[in-house]
Amino acid sequence: MLLQWAQYTRKPLLVSWQGCIQTFIHQRLSTSSSCLKRSSRTISSDDDKTDKTDSPGTLNSESVEEIFSKESPKQLLENAASYEDSPLSPDDVWTQGPYPHHSNYKQSQAKNSKRPKVDPRETSIVLFPGQGAQYVGMGKELLKFPNVQEMYECASQILGYDLLGVCLQGPSQKLNKTIHQQPAIVVSSLAAIEKLRDERPSALESCVGVAGFSVGEITALTFAGALSFEDAIRLVKVRAEAMQLASEITPSGMMTVMYGPDSRLGFACSVAKEFCQRKELQEVDCRIASYLYPHCKVIAGNDEALAFIDLNKSDFKLRRLKRLPVSGAFHTDLMSPAAATVKEVIHSNIDGKYYKNTGQIYKQLPKQIYSPVKWEQTMHILYERSHGIGFPKTYECGPGKSLKAILKMCNAKAWDSCFSIEA
Repeated sequence: MLLQWAQYTRKPLLVSWQGCIQTFIHQRLSTSSSCLKRSSRTISSDDDKTDKTDSPGTLNSESVEEIFSKESPKQLLENAASYEDSPLSPDDVWTQGPYPHHSNYKQSQAKNSKRPKVDPRETSIVLFPGQGAQYVGMGKELLKFPNVQEMYECASQILGYDLLGVCLQGPSQKLNKTIHQQPAIVVSSLAAIEKLRDERPSALESCVGVAGFSVGEITALTFAGALSFEDAIRLVKVRAEAMQLASEITPSGMMTVMYGPDSRLGFACSVAKEFCQRKELQEVDCRIASYLYPHCKVIAGNDEALAFIDLNKSDFKLRRLKRLPVSGAFHTDLMSPAAATVKEVIHSNIDGKYYKNTGQIYKQLPKQIYSPVKWEQTMHILYERSHGIGFPKTYECGPGKSLKAILKMCNAKAWDSCFSIEA
């Protein structure tokens, strides 16, 4: 078939068919390495004398290899692959990013981070988890550290219920409710900071960057001093209550999706959304809610939309789906009512970039409730760097090890110096 196609297309326009068939074979045989790429081809004048009277369906003894062997020795040398710009190793490809080693990185995400002019290996970054990381019993091992017991007691007074009791005894159905889940994760993550402060004080002294996943952003700003502990608990209380109410208005949820290059995740969300609209549901949404790492995202939407995607996952070529233990479609338009409530007590912002002023914090944080969490992009901002530059130590403080696992998928070398301080 390839030979027939080559013989046919070379008749009307020689320059066109040689370029096309080169691309066809290159796509089948090439790898991601620049070593296998060929430079643009120069057509020899001899090719212009090719017989143009053959019928399209006629085959002769000329093979595809013979067609391509008409290059002169000089052309073969000029088009030969060069190893000058090839990567040093697979690890370098994994950590250097898509930009050439000597480029000016105008498109690099690293420009969006502030990095002091010191050895990165002497610095640290602290990460805080969000909803879904909770479990019954979290915080039990942290009560022996200074200030932790007082933190839970203070939070309980503001919240109006025994937060430590919910964390230690559950049950899970109660802990998984948004109104309990979010304060529990924030306080338990800050309690893990007290453990880190007691065991590795230098880790906090050398901290140059903080990031939080979803509600973990409130934890991050509290740790950084942008919010007092009491204000943070009041904020997360209003946020959780508003999001709980929004999730009760419209039954919804979230689901982790593993997919491949041939998957059609965006199309699946669009079809699921249309499916819900045809059922005449009052409020409808289905979209990507969190960008975790390559080929893994979290989608959120109406329960009917998620069930539709789960039922038809093979049609969309989705590999694995898993519902998350949350009570609503966070980071979608279904949470818009909650954003209107929270805006009166805003002190924070999450968009992957560092904060420039309090006005920006106040303006942007409500959008976090109904906008996607761009965690994968945030990881690139924090860890993307040139070859040979070291990585800071990273500490995930809070329940679970989910952020450490995500970091491994985004940047394996940064993961080498990542530690979990579990709640």
